Amino acid sequence: ELGWISKVHVNRPAVVRHAEQIKKWRTVKGNWQVAWLLKAVTCIDLTTLSGDDTPSNVHRLCFKAKHPIREDLLKALDMHDKGITVGAVCVYPARVTDAVNALKAAGCNIPVASVAAGFPSGQTPLETKLAEIKLAVEYGAREIDIVISRSLVLTGQWEDLYEEIRQCREACGEAHMKTILATGELGSLANVYKASMVAMMAGSDFIKTSTGKEVENATFPVGVVMMRAIREFYWQTGNKVGFKPAGGIRTAKDAITWLMLVKEELGVEWLTPELFRLGASSLLEDIEKQIFYHVTGSSARQHDLAMA
Repeated sequence: ELGWISKVHVNRPAVVRHAEQIKKWRTVKGNWQVAWLLKAVTCIDLTTLSGDDTPSNVHRLCFKAKHPIREDLLKALDMHDKGITVGAVCVYPARVTDAVNALKAAGCNIPVASVAAGFPSGQTPLETKLAEIKLAVEYGAREIDIVISRSLVLTGQWEDLYEEIRQCREACGEAHMKTILATGELGSLANVYKASMVAMMAGSDFIKTSTGKEVENATFPVGVVMMRAIREFYWQTGNKVGFKPAGGIRTAKDAITWLMLVKEELGVEWLTPELFRLGASSLLEDIEKQIFYHVTGSSARQHDLAMA
């Protein structure tokens, strides 16, 4: 539906002003803060996307995914029997089998997500992207994080972008597909909105801000624009599409602010792992430190959170 995006205008100064207000929101305290942090944990895609990833560090990541917060801390909060785990484990396609086997051995049903489709640059032929997606699914990935060709956005080739994403969606089969827009490389907030709409029209289950490898990753102005697109798409079609900010989200306060923003823009029903994820590799460590402080009254030392 090109009519939905042909006359899009984003009031950038207004969006930036709103984003500045978001940064000043008062955070919650005490037990309320811990509750929000535990909610954030369940929405984390615990990620390792390094060139030196090995089976052993993927196994360690999967153990942490099943036990994101120390058991004694959860017992102190009376949350030890609530089955708190992260939302997914995210790895490169070559490490999917390692993650699937590790999680299976641990006896948990956490899904494995795999980046694909020429991650992070998207500068590979479509045939190669589709083959990579199919291999990742074959290896056992239940979620696929694809990355779009930014050139199609920058040159306004919306129908070609739609067709690329549609074919990727088809290649995913029953796996959920998160479409990474790489918003820091799209040139304008209007392009972010248009790309969000096209990605949703093409069947994306989630739209995601960034690969985490760009100079500019998840920012609040981009988040506002993408959430407004999700809301508009829901009003027009009745379909709920998930949202995933990724890249640069490192502190517990950042996580709570993103959760609050989703609640304000999309509503409480989006605050579930089915419709909201946080892409992060180091965020969990800070969340666990905050919970440790809440429970014990003292700051965690390095050996207190050895698996962080």
